[in-house]
Amino acid sequence: MSQGPRSGLAAVSAALLAMSRHLEVRDVLKTIVASARELLDAQYAALGVPDDHGGFAQFVVDGVSDEEWKAIGPLPRQHGILAAMLKGAERERLADVRKDPRFEGWPDAHPEMSDFLGLPIHNGDEVVGALFLANKLRSMEGNPPHPPSPKPSGECGFTEEDMDLLAILAQHAAIALTNARLYERSRELTIAEERSRLAHELHDAVSQKLFSLRLTAQAAAALVDRDPSRAKGELHQVAALAAEAADELRAAVVELRPTGLDEDGLVATLRNQIQVLDRAHTARVTFTARGVRALPAAQEEALLRVAQEALHNALRHSGAARVDVTLEKLAAGAVLRVGDDGKGFDPATVRRAGRHLGLVSMRDRAGGVGGRLTVTSEPGQGTVIEMEVPGG
Repeated sequence: MSQGPRSGLAAVSAALLAMSRHLEVRDVLKTIVASARELLDAQYAALGVPDDHGGFAQFVVDGVSDEEWKAIGPLPRQHGILAAMLKGAERERLADVRKDPRFEGWPDAHPEMSDFLGLPIHNGDEVVGALFLANKLRSMEGNPPHPPSPKPSGECGFTEEDMDLLAILAQHAAIALTNARLYERSRELTIAEERSRLAHELHDAVSQKLFSLRLTAQAAAALVDRDPSRAKGELHQVAALAAEAADELRAAVVELRPTGLDEDGLVATLRNQIQVLDRAHTARVTFTARGVRALPAAQEEALLRVAQEALHNALRHSGAARVDVTLEKLAAGAVLRVGDDGKGFDPATVRRAGRHLGLVSMRDRAGGVGGRLTVTSEPGQGTVIEMEVPGG
């Protein structure tokens, strides 16, 4: 490396400290990738986390703009050099990745890469991810790095020292990633316990309201002949109690994750939820699924959450008479659409007013599984929330 030993040690220390500051898995992945790219003077860096379906559950890049990443297309599958990192568990240092026999090409918008470093991230015997670096930058001490300069034919710009340094970073990345996963798992368990408590409270609250509703209806029936005025008042109370009970039931449907997701899958779970919502609301709520098979668990969870949030907005705030939900397979993944014929809104005005209607959390959920969220809305023109995910 062009840095001296002291500055190199300081850079490693800074990278490790940065990784230890974050608890969210997505933040840890981003920090690992950015640290590796900066530490080793690479033009591009990426980190892939495998799923159980032959692809990547997450794939984080650094050195590629949002516009470039969007043009490249969906997440890569496990093939070629990527597969070598995740399955063969061998570190790789290549002078030109394009000349490797395992190279299978790139999408048209993919940046050109030659120098390549790659190695798996191990947690014991398990490969929890893989780090990739491409295009060694040439920098002089005290000056910013600049694009790769010509190098002797057949030589890799990355050195064995670079590889050793990346291996050290990968060891600490495994610890940071494992800790982040444990934190998220602990948080999920806490949330599950809270939802269980909430479910019991909702059940008790609804039961009490239904009991009161029954008594009030009986009182109204007894008064209807001898005191119509009082009977009318009791019937108003019946209507109010019924509305409160309906609100409690809607909250339960929207807020509580059904246990059937793991057992029945996303399509069946969405269909069951939407059937309940259709019965509970005056708006017509429909669901259509086209060709979608099982998706990775993280993607199904994210799609379900986004659907719930979008349905909540449409049914509570839009005044829609109809809400249509579709889930369909695409050539490179799946797409969820939640469209309503409600009053719509101006997304820019909502942002300026500091209101988000759950859009920030929906975008975070989409980005967390390598997907994209699009919101289309205008005042008086309804709203369409669309979430696209890779794979499937």
